Amino acid sequence: MKLFAATLIALTTFAMNAQNHPKPSVDVTGTGVVKIVPDQVGITVRVENEGMNPREVKQKNDQTVNNIFQFLKKSGIDNKDVKTEYLNLNKNYDYNTKTYRFVANQTISILLKDLKSYEPIMNGLLETGINRIDGVSFISSKRAQLESEARIKAVQDAKQKAQEYAGTLGQTIGKALLISEFQNNSGPGPMYKMMSAAPPSDSVQTMAPGEMEISVNVNVSFELN
Repeated sequence: MKLFAATLIALTTFAMNAQNHPKPSVDVTGTGVVKIVPDQVGITVRVENEGMNPREVKQKNDQTVNNIFQFLKKSGIDNKDVKTEYLNLNKNYDYNTKTYRFVANQTISILLKDLKSYEPIMNGLLETGINRIDGVSFISSKRAQLESEARIKAVQDAKQKAQEYAGTLGQTIGKALLISEFQNNSGPGPMYKMMSAAPPSDSVQTMAPGEMEISVNVNVSFELN
């Protein structure tokens, strides 16, 4: 009985020591970067009107919005690439005049799948009556494929770093114990807010897509042998 108890204590102690002393590992961060020229552009525009009568303000806003939708339809923009992002009617009190004023807002996002259509579409939008451009962002239609390529590069980078660390110590790495990912995606922009007074000439270039960068970072823990 005493021998059994001693054996049980020894096994328990061994198991606890194994838990308290995990297998050595080397933890590294790998980075994978893929660059490409974007082939799509997203535009966010806003229609805003203000006045004393809420019905008139809303009707004026709705008319401009309808003009936008009709223009985009005639321009061959697919309905699925046009989306209302924000719609609001606010009642504001002016303490100076002691009166209420109403402000109607509607924000619309538009995806253009052909960069060549940017200038004519933007000019046409300005003619419909929009009074604000909230943002322009360039996009790649191959984003999912590029992210996969960046992941592979990130893991390869992490493995190379781990091998260099281990090799310097006269050791080797084993299987991966843990992998976690975080992305840091950056495009060429531009992201900006602006007010447009008049449409530019068709012969004038107002935007350059530049180069888009997709970066993936991974944390990998390898066994250290």
